[in-house]
Amino acid sequence: MIEPRFPADALRTFAADLLQAVSMPPGMARDVAEVLVLGDLLGHDTHGLALLAPYVDEIRAGHMNLTGAVQVVSDRPAALCWDGQRLPGPWLVREGMRTLMPRARELGSASLVIRRSHHIACLAAYLLEAAEQGLLMILASSDPNGGSVAPFGGTRGIFTPNPIAAGIPASDGPFLIDISASLVTNGLSGRLYKEGRAFGYDCLLDAQGQPSRDPAVLFTEPPGSILPLGGVQAGHKGFALAVLIEALTGGLAGHGRADPAEGWGATVYLTVLDPEAFGGLAGFTRQTDWLAQACRSNPPRPGGEAVRMPGDRGLALKRQQEKSGLRLHPSIAPMLVEKGRQLGVPFPQPLSGRGR
Repeated sequence: MIEPRFPADALRTFAADLLQAVSMPPGMARDVAEVLVLGDLLGHDTHGLALLAPYVDEIRAGHMNLTGAVQVVSDRPAALCWDGQRLPGPWLVREGMRTLMPRARELGSASLVIRRSHHIACLAAYLLEAAEQGLLMILASSDPNGGSVAPFGGTRGIFTPNPIAAGIPASDGPFLIDISASLVTNGLSGRLYKEGRAFGYDCLLDAQGQPSRDPAVLFTEPPGSILPLGGVQAGHKGFALAVLIEALTGGLAGHGRADPAEGWGATVYLTVLDPEAFGGLAGFTRQTDWLAQACRSNPPRPGGEAVRMPGDRGLALKRQQEKSGLRLHPSIAPMLVEKGRQLGVPFPQPLSGRGR
């Protein structure tokens, strides 16, 4: 079966219109829509438009706020803390970037932590804007309201997958790092569970602590857990990374797992650095360009593909989908068609010649 493709601009417009139909202000809706569509363009299809219908449900249930302002907890020239008041996460992160980038140009670096944000979607979707301006950006998040990832040696979830991302300038296109401190994510686990499918390897523990590849173990009572990055043999590394991300998010924000749960959301850490304030952008990219050439030209394993830098596949997919249309995961369009029907916002028609 040939899957339809949709124009990215039409999907952005649809997403923004759908959010405005549930009273999200236009500028805020545009930020959220752009982040979600960019997530899909980069290939992160569990953290792109797959989140649009759940976001609409959160708004209608009163769990995502649309009014009020960010509360400034602390504001020093290069270090800030905000209380996000459970406002939309993609808008909060973009507001944070708009605040930090001029400060980083002036001061060399600037950091922000946001507590009580709503969910922030795909971390990779924020990286291009800074990297294309010659800035290095680091972004991390945790959700203090949930726990699906066990500490190394344990069997009960404490952490969320705790992603960390970085956009690194280079002459032939930035490196885009977006990884989790766990072997798999909640989003992909939930999708496979609904489809009745399993992972291809043991990345989970059942409630008795036995390795499993069946996401159904996460939905038992008591639930199983997701293994930290490194799995049963080297999971101390992912565990340590998760602890670091907790310190950068909940620790610096002064709000995290020690506080009462408030629902689906995020605590966010964001730093922007200007290489010109250090060894200079030219010197920075001389190093990253050397790394890119050395890695991409590295002899591949027998029968394997050429080495790619982090982000190479996503950026190539983005270019291809911007040209020929965005291919959505089969579960996404029906969900959005129904949400659009409920709110009087028609879903875009697929492109003609959809098999290209």
